[in-house]
Amino acid sequence: MTKFLKKDELSSSWFEIDAKNAVVGRLATIISKIIRGKNKTTYTPHMDDGDFVVVKNIEQIKFTGKKFQNKKYYRHTGYPGGIKETTPEKLHEKKPSEVLKLAVKRMLPGGVLGKKQLTKLKIYTGNDHPHSSQNPKIIDLNKLNNKNISRN
Repeated sequence: MTKFLKKDELSSSWFEIDAKNAVVGRLATIISKIIRGKNKTTYTPHMDDGDFVVVKNIEQIKFTGKKFQNKKYYRHTGYPGGIKETTPEKLHEKKPSEVLKLAVKRMLPGGVLGKKQLTKLKIYTGNDHPHSSQNPKIIDLNKLNNKNISRN
């Protein structure tokens, strides 16, 4: 029988990721797994059992290939003919954090649970953030990538 957690049994911890020279999609998959709680043995699909993630140096994030100039993001104003499009390059100039936030948001479930889980993502430009008192565990992306490469 599968054991599902109750609200009082949930616990969250904090993680810190340095986005310097990280690829957007690969970083977003790591973040979405942590935010959903899929990295825990106590994962419960209908509960918000995820951890908090602090991402710093977001202005130095990368895309592979020519996606930075050619990829398109679409949104609709709600009025007839109101479709708007932008590229990651333009979006990165206005709001550097929005590119990663959109990538993570699209990997989370839709609805109330996904919105609640997205609030656990904290994105900052530069090296400083106000969450140092939570003592976040540092995730080194270079070590994660080297583990994946060495599986030949």
